[in-house]
Formats: sequence, structure tokens, C-alpha cells
Amino acid sequence: MKRLAFKMKLKPGFKDEYIRRHKNIWPELKTLLAEKGVRNYTIYFDSETNCLFAIQNQEGEKSSQDLGDNPIVQKWWKHMSDIMVTNPDFSPVSIPLEEVFHMD
Repeated sequence: MKRLAFKMKLKPGFKDEYIRRHKNIWPELKTLLAEKGVRNYTIYFDSETNCLFAIQNQEGEKSSQDLGDNPIVQKWWKHMSDIMVTNPDFSPVSIPLEEVFHMD
């Protein structure tokens, strides 16, 4: 199983809305991620920078970052685009992070 990490950026003042939307994450999106092997997906928020730091375990070759052609993912991106920094296709601007230490 691979561990992946990446960061995204939340627009200022939208932390509570981001949390609310994720508490109500669509069941079909959760199912899709699980079917594609995404496990232990956690997102952290840094209030000094408005950065979101995501960590996930991945079984198989693709991560959540590789599902952009799926209509459910595209709909979620559009749903979140008003509170996040996004690309022209509404996908969140996402920057991979290099793992430099891990301890079990």
C-alpha cells in the first residue's frame, strides 16, 4: 500500500463551510474512492496559510488525484470550487508532497 500526500488551498474564511461539506460528503463519492482503493484519507487545515494537507493510503495504481475523468468527481469539484483555489476545470490546485519521514 502506498502513502500519498498533497496540499490544496482554501479561500479565506471558508474553513467552517469546508468542514460542513465534508461532513456531508456524497455517498457515491465515498463509494467511488473506496472502490478505487483510497484508504485512510485524512485532510488537515493550517489556519496560518489556509492550506489543506491531505494524506491517503492507496491500494493499486491510482489515487484520488487520478479520478478527474469521473463525472462524480467532476461534480464534486464544481461543488467545492467556490471555496477552494481551483484550476480552470474546477479541479483543486493540488501539489504533491514528498515523504521525507515515516514511523509506524
